[in-house]
Amino acid sequence: MYAYVGSRTTRERNARGDGISIFKVDAAHGTLELVDIAGDLVNPSFLALNATGEFLYTVHGDESEVSAFRVDRSTGLLSFINRQSTQGKNPVHLALDPTGRFMLVSNHIGASLAVLPVNADGALGELTQLLTLEGPVGPHRVEQKQAKPHFNPFDPTGRFVFVPDKGLDRVFSFRFEEGRLTPALVPFAATRETAGPRHLSFHPDAPFTYVVNELDSTVTAYHVAPETGALTPFQIVSALPQSFTGNSRASELQIDAQGRFLYASNRGCDSIAVFRIDAATGALTFIEAAPTQGRTPRFFTLTPDGRFMFALNEDSDSIVTLAVDPVAGTLAPTGASARSGSPVCMVFSA
Repeated sequence: MYAYVGSRTTRERNARGDGISIFKVDAAHGTLELVDIAGDLVNPSFLALNATGEFLYTVHGDESEVSAFRVDRSTGLLSFINRQSTQGKNPVHLALDPTGRFMLVSNHIGASLAVLPVNADGALGELTQLLTLEGPVGPHRVEQKQAKPHFNPFDPTGRFVFVPDKGLDRVFSFRFEEGRLTPALVPFAATRETAGPRHLSFHPDAPFTYVVNELDSTVTAYHVAPETGALTPFQIVSALPQSFTGNSRASELQIDAQGRFLYASNRGCDSIAVFRIDAATGALTFIEAAPTQGRTPRFFTLTPDGRFMFALNEDSDSIVTLAVDPVAGTLAPTGASARSGSPVCMVFSA
């Protein structure tokens, strides 16, 4: 199994990354061995693989483009295919629809969503839709001057796309049909003021979704209406331990494959919050905030078998391995880590 790690690379970001790092993963021990770096790339900061693992895609943060690569399944190495414009500033997330025929990109500063076709050979076609997000901005004087979409995952059915918008304190709902986005019947759910919704994760077996709010370091639990895509909030919990009194911002979250535990990262507190999910109600119970053994865990991910978590510490240039307790869901450092300049995303390919 190979892991691909995106990074920040530019002086403007005070970054130390070199491109997309390719690691061979020892699944038995949760260790990483560097194989290669696909360099000469500007801020390849969020990555996605297609369903078969044949193609890898990356946004170029602070730019206006996305790139496609072919994956050599035997060596893990990447070869460039092509690059396309997203017609917006600072693309931060991209996702493929379940058919693999379309890609959706969030332009964070461009305040827009871009749809691009994906050809059978993995190449990206020219943009076919650019949808601008609008609404009243939130009250945070620095972070909420405009709409700022940050994430655009497809729901498990592939019929809906949900978009947390940090600038507008909204989570938008869209239908996706024949390669086009249209607002859902209930087009958005409003969050608390200055929550700053950033990323979300779907429960694998129940109609619940969870949104991590960057600016106030909370997680909101929602019921999802399967036929309309409407979101109804039913709980908000802090991702920070009660003893933490400093400044922190939340970033990533993920649910384990069985839907038992939810994890959220804290930048400032530099930890991964662990929550238990009630199987009947979807409600969250805070268990712990496990230190990531580094600074600014912008991203983390569970390994496909769920035995380990890799915490990507952006400001200490490290990827730290945490062991996952299979019963309690808690996290403990294994002592393993890998050096990686300004790491901000990781995906796996068998």
